[in-house]
Amino acid sequence: MSHVATTSVFCFATFAASASRIEDITRISGQMTDNLTGIGLVTGLKGTGDGGEFSAAIKPLAALLTAYRDDVDPKELADVQNIALVGLHAKMPKDGAHRGDKIDVYVTSWGKASTLKGGFLNSSPLTGPRPTMDSPVWAMATGAVLLEDPSSPTVGVIKGGGVIQKGLKRNYITNGILTLVVEAPFASFTTATAIANQINESEANGKEPIATVPDPKTIEVVVPLSEREHPDAFIGRIQRLQVPDRLMSTEARVMINERTKQITMSGNVEISPGIISIAGLTIISTSPRREATERNPITSTKDFIPIDPANVGGTRLQDLVSALDQLKVPAEDRISIIKELHKTGLLHAKLETSNDQ
Repeated sequence: MSHVATTSVFCFATFAASASRIEDITRISGQMTDNLTGIGLVTGLKGTGDGGEFSAAIKPLAALLTAYRDDVDPKELADVQNIALVGLHAKMPKDGAHRGDKIDVYVTSWGKASTLKGGFLNSSPLTGPRPTMDSPVWAMATGAVLLEDPSSPTVGVIKGGGVIQKGLKRNYITNGILTLVVEAPFASFTTATAIANQINESEANGKEPIATVPDPKTIEVVVPLSEREHPDAFIGRIQRLQVPDRLMSTEARVMINERTKQITMSGNVEISPGIISIAGLTIISTSPRREATERNPITSTKDFIPIDPANVGGTRLQDLVSALDQLKVPAEDRISIIKELHKTGLLHAKLETSNDQ
């Protein structure tokens, strides 16, 4: 009698508990992006500029020529149509900047120019968000204007077109305190306390806690006296600490950028059972999943989308967005659907909209 030996191999996969670094869910108080603004002239347009009776553009052109010792009467420039008066906007980096650093500059037509395509911004100063006659010049902007969105030809950008003239150094330690600000989607006493506990376990060495939580968005950390003069190493250690995701609470939130048509979700965003019809498309969310019967079989048609992949109810918004993506539903319609879900109370999350570039 022969014996056949059978060997079964079982593979076990182990996964480390998910965790987030403190630097990924917080920012240091003092880290902020300052807005820089200015006014400039875009030249070199092919008859698509302001000109004519729009003196707001002609007057600065005349002043510019006068500065170069070419006195001219603004009336002589009435037929000029290759310039445009524009507003300028840029952001100072959140960690500060050094003289000579370059930043992107956004350009917006203020006059009757039909397009900024092919234009070049004349050298223009950028000051703080509320400029005055004695405002310091933080950067100088110049360069070719690029149109990022063909549907908005009077708005453009100059990549690296702003050169920092005045350095800016951020102060991160105030009276010996390093203040961490929890990013909005994670802000809660649960998350802030979890962060403070990790810092105390790592740095307090069993002594008096150095991290406290005054509110859901803030952790105040006492920097050791020996490290206050050069706190970089201490800050680096704090930022690298990891907080287990199970100890944090993530707020369910949906963010829509109206300009870029981008949809961002945080937390486990769910939607209640309901039906929405838009542009000939019907979306039905069920909870729990409807079972097929002989009398009421489940059928699938092109305009019917049941959403509940887990078959247990509690439909996730991400599943709906994925289904819409497969059906190639336009971004405008997706945004309309999400807004309607929020309006009717079917969206279990906060909804935020913006028009940032």
